[in-house]
Amino acid sequence: MNRNILFRALCALMLAGAFPGTSLRAAEKEKAGDTILLTIFLKHDQSKSLAEIQKIQEEQGFYKAFPPEGTRIVSWNVAMGIGQIVTLEVPASKLRDVNVALEKTAWKAFRTEYYPTYDLYPIIKDKLANPALAK
Repeated sequence: MNRNILFRALCALMLAGAFPGTSLRAAEKEKAGDTILLTIFLKHDQSKSLAEIQKIQEEQGFYKAFPPEGTRIVSWNVAMGIGQIVTLEVPASKLRDVNVALEKTAWKAFRTEYYPTYDLYPIIKDKLANPALAK
C-alpha cells in the first residue's frame, strides 16, 4: 500500500514538473517540432587554392542551391585547417533537399560530413562555475 502511494506521488511530481529539467525538456520538444539541427563540415580540399574552390562553387551554383529553401542558417563558421562548419535548422521533410543540394554543388569543392546536433547550453548554463559564462 505504501509503495502504491509513493509511486503515485512520484508520478504526480513528475507530471507537475517538480524535477529540475523536466519543464526544460518539454519546452525543447515543443519548440523543436519536426526540426533538427544539422551540422555540416565542408572540408577544404587543400590541393586546391581558395580561388579554385570559389570558382567551383560559382560554376556549380553552390550559393544559389545551398542552403535549400525551408531551412534556416543557425551558424556558418570557418575552422582554420578544417574548412567551413555550417549548422542548419532543418525540418525533417527537408533533410533530403539539404543532402541533394550539397551533392550537386559542394562535392567537387569540399568533402562533406554531416552530424545531427542539439543545443546543450540551455541544459548546462546553470551549472557553470563562472556566472559570466552563463549569459
